Amino acid sequence: MALTSGESHMAARPDFEILVDRYYAALYRFALSLTRKESDARDLTQQTFWLWARKGHQLHDPTKVKSWLFTTLHREFLQTQRRIQRFPHQELEHNPDELPTVPSRVTEALDSSTVLECLGRIDSIFQAPVALFYLESYSYQEIADVLNVPLGTVKSRIARGIRQLQSAVIDHSGKPTRSQKKQP
Repeated sequence: MALTSGESHMAARPDFEILVDRYYAALYRFALSLTRKESDARDLTQQTFWLWARKGHQLHDPTKVKSWLFTTLHREFLQTQRRIQRFPHQELEHNPDELPTVPSRVTEALDSSTVLECLGRIDSIFQAPVALFYLESYSYQEIADVLNVPLGTVKSRIARGIRQLQSAVIDHSGKPTRSQKKQP
């Protein structure tokens, strides 16, 4: 029985488990030499194999699998480093003075329409995570799945979004709210 072109392509493509068995240790060592942290090296290696599972079918020459994997790992490392430099991770507990304080008179005068209006003023990249977390009670993982971004990105976007939302609320506090307008 003759193989169809799709079947012959699949036969030429290396099996995923064989690739993992053959290259995981070497990729992990390379990742560890780049990141110097075991957890980051594991994540980077896993990301590389995940990309292979998604895009490996695009490789036309199966003899170049090893170089594709190592190149992909290195590119992912560089992309992660650029992201870290642009958006450094900061724990809120360690930097409480960077968060603006909202006077109690402001929070007492807030209504939902005011908060939604202020939410509309923050950068669009932060709106969805903040809204999903606080308005829809989604978990970090659920938000990551919905937005198709890593868990750490969700956490940092929520933190930055809250900072912007607090600033927007403070800026808005100088303007009368609906409840203040109704009072004679």
